[in-house]
Amino acid sequence: MSIEVNNESGIAVDEAALVSLSRFIFERLFIHPQAELSILLVDEPAMEKLHIELMDEPGATDVLSVPMDELTPGTPDKPTPQGMLGDIAICPQVAQVQAKNAGHSTQDEMLLLTTHGILHLLGFDHAEPEEKEEMFGLQRELLAAFTGKEAPSETIQ
Repeated sequence: MSIEVNNESGIAVDEAALVSLSRFIFERLFIHPQAELSILLVDEPAMEKLHIELMDEPGATDVLSVPMDELTPGTPDKPTPQGMLGDIAICPQVAQVQAKNAGHSTQDEMLLLTTHGILHLLGFDHAEPEEKEEMFGLQRELLAAFTGKEAPSETIQ
C-alpha cells in the first residue's frame, strides 16, 4: 500500500493518522494492498488555485479529489485491482474553520475530509439525496469504526 502525504500547508498535521485512516479504509473496502494514494495538504491560496483549475469555482475549499484509475470498492472475494486510486488535496486552514463551526477538533475534521476524499476517489458522490445518504452513511461508519467514537458532523461545503 503506497500512501504518500505531502504537507505544503504550513500547518502541523498528524500525517501518521491520515495514513493509518487511509490504510483502514483500504482494508475495510477491499482495496488492493498495492493501490496508490497521494494526500496533499495545501494552504488557502494553493487550494483556491486547484479549485479554479479543477472545478472552475473561486475560493479555497476543504477537500478536492482527483481519481486516477477509476477504482471502486471491492469485496472479500474480489478486491479492487492494483492501481492508482488518485490524489486528495486538503486545506487545513479551511478544516480549522469548519471544525470550530461544527464544534469538533481540527483532527476530527481532517479525518472526516480524508475519508470524504477517498470515497470520492472510489466513485461515491453526494449530488443526489440517495447518493448523499449512501456516501455520508459509509463515511460516518468508517470514521466511527476507525476512531472508536461517534463520527463528527459533516461539514462538507
